[in-house]
Amino acid sequence: MILRHGQSTWNQKNLFTGWHDVPLSDQGISEATTAGLTMSQAGLYFDTSHTSLLDRAVTTCNLALDAMGQIWLPVQRTWLLNERHYGALQGLDKKATTELHGPEQTKLWRRSYDIPPPPVETTSPEHPINDPRYRLLNPSVLPATECLKDVVARVLPYWNDCVVPQLQEGLTVLMVAHGNSLRALVMHLEAISTTDIAELNIPTGVPKRYIFNDDMTLKTAEYLGDAVAIQAAAKAVATQAGA
Repeated sequence: MILRHGQSTWNQKNLFTGWHDVPLSDQGISEATTAGLTMSQAGLYFDTSHTSLLDRAVTTCNLALDAMGQIWLPVQRTWLLNERHYGALQGLDKKATTELHGPEQTKLWRRSYDIPPPPVETTSPEHPINDPRYRLLNPSVLPATECLKDVVARVLPYWNDCVVPQLQEGLTVLMVAHGNSLRALVMHLEAISTTDIAELNIPTGVPKRYIFNDDMTLKTAEYLGDAVAIQAAAKAVATQAGA
């Protein structure tokens, strides 16, 4: 099961967020709790879970598990599931960025597979080298900007090394992460091309269930909840930049 965090305060303000740590909005808190209730009503019961190191994912996981009566569940947190780093775009308004740089350039930065935004300097507060939660990591692995290809390069090894063995043991796993770290994973799981991935939009706070065959090939994939509401939420993500 994958779950994008609930709406954050910067989602609400339509800002590029990336690795900048912001809390859930009131709507996001409601989405996280509702996601937990939806999963509970579907009869799901987890054996373990994974999140990024960013508060919005951690809080979403806690709220969802609390709604399921599973707040005690083991959780493994890793920077490898963090959102994509948006470089110099972090903190900028998405529509204003489109007006300044044009819809084509902004879409390339937001949605292309291999074109990152401009990087931040290591002296910037937006560079993770200045965040104490990453102080034990080798500075060389900390990004100043990322494209989706970069996110794939860190998410898939974690999936293969940490999550797949759990699934092969028969465990039921919950992964709570972000729009782009989950897009990187979904691209792999659903065999989406580097071209088509640009059009994939993952709504906040909507759980998606994956069932695998014994050889870890995909058997089924489905969002849980009201289909019309889910489609509307995904469309809202697609139009955030006004392009």
